[in-house]
Amino acid sequence: MSEQHKSTGSAQRVATPFQIEGVRVERVVTSGSFELDGGSWEVDNNVWVLGNDSECVVIDPGHEGAPILEAVGKRSLRAVLHTHAHNDHINATGEVTGDKWSPTHLHPADRMLWDAVYPVAPDHDLDHGQRITIAGVEMEVLHTPGHSPGAVCFYVPALGILFSGDTLFAGGPGATGRSFSDFGQIIQSITDQLLVLPQDTKVLTGHGDATTIGAEAPHRQEWIDRGH
Repeated sequence: MSEQHKSTGSAQRVATPFQIEGVRVERVVTSGSFELDGGSWEVDNNVWVLGNDSECVVIDPGHEGAPILEAVGKRSLRAVLHTHAHNDHINATGEVTGDKWSPTHLHPADRMLWDAVYPVAPDHDLDHGQRITIAGVEMEVLHTPGHSPGAVCFYVPALGILFSGDTLFAGGPGATGRSFSDFGQIIQSITDQLLVLPQDTKVLTGHGDATTIGAEAPHRQEWIDRGH
């Protein structure tokens, strides 16, 4: 499965049904270009906003800051979290944080990708097993290299959801075969870190439709046989 989903050219904001004690998830779909290894592809990105009426975090602000800030509204933006540092997942970070003065978080193994877009370092490193609490709900950082060396997912047990970035999609692993990616490594990451989660865990992806761990797990060998 590749992250190259054809762009529709307009931002969309969609409320999702994951809610507990006022904590909810919203999806903002933005459009723009993904660029790597001299190539450029038009893509639609899922930007996720998790929080309650008072505070929230933004996950993977890509392409357009305005619709993301509209989703945040007057809430306190406690952090901007990145599943990885491909340009289409970070290129609205400056606009979002510039308006809200919010700290940025990235796994340090993706700094070479971040540095190609921004002249300043992220504010905080993400580490495997780290816990981040927003609006009283805990997220766990899972380091899942393969799509990129510093790729991570964010698991929210209380909501039964996983923000998978470009590590796992509906239909299989994220793209490899480009700079800094590794197919064997992404299969290992998915096997060790994601397929062990409860089968009904909803997977909220970096592009395209959501899936579940249970829907994807039976196809692991097919992915390996396909080899990309």
